[in-house]
Amino acid sequence: MHEWMVDNGLTPHVVVDARREGVLVPSEHIQDGKVVINVSPAATRGLTLGNEIVTFEARFGGVSRPLQIPMDAVLGIYARETGQGMIFGDNDSPPSPEGGPSPEGGPPVVPAGDGRRPKLTVVK
Repeated sequence: MHEWMVDNGLTPHVVVDARREGVLVPSEHIQDGKVVINVSPAATRGLTLGNEIVTFEARFGGVSRPLQIPMDAVLGIYARETGQGMIFGDNDSPPSPEGGPSPEGGPPVVPAGDGRRPKLTVVK
């Protein structure tokens, strides 16, 4: 997905579960346990997309910082320009209070978005 987005002139962003073990991202950019990171060639240095881990350097506030993201912490990837991308399964993570079942045993309760987050669309 990353390569396809870059080849088509789009800006790939990844959504990362910052609570996962082994995640090294700037803590001041974490919101609700997640962080969105621009992984375009222009925004990264030394980007390595491995099967187990993603590593690179990125600038935050003008300061270069090393980032380390285990693949199981990547929740999705999307193109900034279109908002389209792919959401990955999150079956191995512990249940969160926001996404747990409702008290009546009905469907899970999911909090409403704040309108600032990108809308992800499943691409088949």
